[in-house]
Amino acid sequence: MDVRDKVVIVAGGFGSLGTVVTSSLLERGAKIAVIDAQAAPPDAPPDVVAIHAELADEQAVSVALDRVVSKFGKISVLVNCAGLIHSEPLVNLTNPEQRRHAFHAWESVIRSNLTAAFVISAHVAERMAASRTKGAIINFSSIAANGNPGQTAYAAAKAGVEAMTKVWARELGPLGIRTVAIAPGFVATASTQAAMPEAALSDLKRRTPLLRLAKPAEIASAVIFAIENDFITGTTLAVDGGLVL
Repeated sequence: MDVRDKVVIVAGGFGSLGTVVTSSLLERGAKIAVIDAQAAPPDAPPDVVAIHAELADEQAVSVALDRVVSKFGKISVLVNCAGLIHSEPLVNLTNPEQRRHAFHAWESVIRSNLTAAFVISAHVAERMAASRTKGAIINFSSIAANGNPGQTAYAAAKAGVEAMTKVWARELGPLGIRTVAIAPGFVATASTQAAMPEAALSDLKRRTPLLRLAKPAEIASAVIFAIENDFITGTTLAVDGGLVL
């Protein structure tokens, strides 16, 4: 699928990684709508349709998609970039005030990374199928899906994303809709820096065969590849610099 002139929704397209994905798609001539829980920043590209909506809210997503279809006529690609990185051990005896993984943190991480992807993907797939539009849904997983110590909620959510990707490939493939997951390693973004202490990041760089974090543009190029290769579906593309957790 050539991305030029295709209508692409980037969910979470104003985040640190989503911004780069959005820019890469624009450079290739895609028509972009960004649906994000955060408002469009002042420097957002003027030719992007920006829609402020909570991605795990079915009604809000439905209204947002109505706007996209009203503007562009159809939807060809959904890229699920929205997510929340969170690090917290299951049990921490050194913290007497909160020894167990906080339940509110679990709910927030699952909602942001898994529920949001489920909700918007279900709505987009329904519209694609009803209009007989062949397209693609690109989900964002993570190397953490393999089981990263200290990231119970995040790892569970991303493992769920990979499972949904496989299920949807089998269900939607006969309709001409592909589903692919991108699993980055650790990426040099503000959210990564905020979620992990510098000592942990230095250790990850040391254990990565390429001895560095991924550049956001390298993750965006994997998204483009997944969209353009029409015989890839139901799989997870690892972009992790050779790091194995």
